[in-house]
Amino acid sequence: MLVNLNIIDLAVVKSLDLDLAKGMSVLTGETGAGKSILLTALGLALGDRADAGYVRPNSKRAEINLEFDLADAQEAWHWLKEHDLDDGQICMIRRIVNQDGRSKAYINNRPVNLQSLQELSEKLVEIHGQHAHLTLLNADEQRRVLDTFAKNQDLLDNVNDCYRQWHKANKALEALIKASTDQAAREELLNYQIEELQQLDLNHFSYAALSDEHSKLANLGQILTGGQMLVDRLYEDPQSVNTVISHSISELTQLARFAPELNEIAELLTEAQIQTEEAAQQLRKYLETQEADPLRMETLENQLGIIHTLSRKHHITPDELPDQLTKLEQELDGLTHSSERITELQDSTLKLFGQYHQLAAELSEQRRNGGATLQQQISSMIKELGMPQGEFLVVVSDLDANVPKLNGKDAINFLVSANPGLPPKPLAKVASGGELSRISLAIQVTTSNDKSTPTMIFDEVDSGIGGGIAEIVGQKLRRLSDNRQVLCVTHLPQVAAQAHHHLYVEKNHKTDITSSNVRLLTNEQRVAETARMLGGVNITANTLAHAREMLLHSDCAQSDNITTGNPSQ
Repeated sequence: MLVNLNIIDLAVVKSLDLDLAKGMSVLTGETGAGKSILLTALGLALGDRADAGYVRPNSKRAEINLEFDLADAQEAWHWLKEHDLDDGQICMIRRIVNQDGRSKAYINNRPVNLQSLQELSEKLVEIHGQHAHLTLLNADEQRRVLDTFAKNQDLLDNVNDCYRQWHKANKALEALIKASTDQAAREELLNYQIEELQQLDLNHFSYAALSDEHSKLANLGQILTGGQMLVDRLYEDPQSVNTVISHSISELTQLARFAPELNEIAELLTEAQIQTEEAAQQLRKYLETQEADPLRMETLENQLGIIHTLSRKHHITPDELPDQLTKLEQELDGLTHSSERITELQDSTLKLFGQYHQLAAELSEQRRNGGATLQQQISSMIKELGMPQGEFLVVVSDLDANVPKLNGKDAINFLVSANPGLPPKPLAKVASGGELSRISLAIQVTTSNDKSTPTMIFDEVDSGIGGGIAEIVGQKLRRLSDNRQVLCVTHLPQVAAQAHHHLYVEKNHKTDITSSNVRLLTNEQRVAETARMLGGVNITANTLAHAREMLLHSDCAQSDNITTGNPSQ
């Protein structure tokens, strides 16, 4: 579970260090006090996209730190161990957002990418947003809810894996059958193109070498003239480099009689003279071997002309011609053996088709069984939530059975009938927003019972609900916290009264920049805050008495055995 939330310089939060405890905790406060920024902080730390706007004004960066106790999070512990990120029973997550919007993430003080952080977060925290009822209108989300409830993930993965194999094989088969209809014409074209490329002797092909040789022959006159000038300048002219060095050696030798240390310089010049002479001789020999070759020049120009023509024809560079030849030969070979390949693919697709439908049929059966249980539980819960005649239906119907599809061959639809005598309608057709909120909450609570996520967060999922129904919602959330940690942002006193712990979010206007703070309320402070939520601006003695009565009847008095977290400063 989440045992500590630490925030530094995030939006309206200057500094916050909040200890959290087991059971159900609620966060309340005036509208705009900063409750949402706490959820934003949790979202960022758990892998949401970062933005420079989150950094508090006049601050270099924002930082969020989460500390989890893994005693009730075995899946997360195993994930950390598999990725060599484990550090005992405690898991530390840190997210830093800089002024430029860039961010860094750490798990147990080791840097990780965003994908790894999100993978771990799914095993630690589950967040139900205030607009979850809108998400439930989506058909894919309804399918996901049912499959999660019915524990279909392994079977669903097998169905989708089989579908992808079938789809790949079927696509290749269709392409091959289509290609075979004009196979003769294609084979003729391929043979012609291959013969064109083979005349280049691509096994010993080097476009760079041919270009270099052509360039050399085209500029041979300049090479011979310039080379001879260099031979003269180095060795044969009266004022050649060799003559100048020779005179310099002679003069240094004379001077060395008076300054022996000059002998070393004379030796260096002697080595230079030898190198100069060797260079001149090698250059002369090279020039003597060079001669114009008009026939070779003509051959090269023809070859390069063919190369450039074929390169333009195939829309590739000259260096890619050998690869193009290989590609065309492979295609021709494939066409030559296409009948055999078509038979293989037909057998493969038929086999995968049968496997898919067998797996999909098993998935359909599990969905129908799971759907029957899910609709019974949700129907029971929506009755408790103020829809006494409400009926919730999970309809699993067949799609086109002849064509395999991703996620199976079922259409999943959630239907509801709010009143007797009225036919069930899709969730999207439910007229009342309050009814839709209650149905959504019933689905979330029901499907959460079988999940292993140790911490669940509910962000104003009780919107559109009030009165006695709100009290029942609070009881349902409290019951969820029997075996997990539940955090709930709410504006309803009936829900807040059910919590084991009450956290109050407030704004501080004492400095130039507004800041928010969170503190754990004592029993008496809880009475005052519950009264505020009940009575608004003017708190009367009757309101306080009502608030005290709500807390006493909620079973959240000090007799609770749940350990209370430490107040935040």
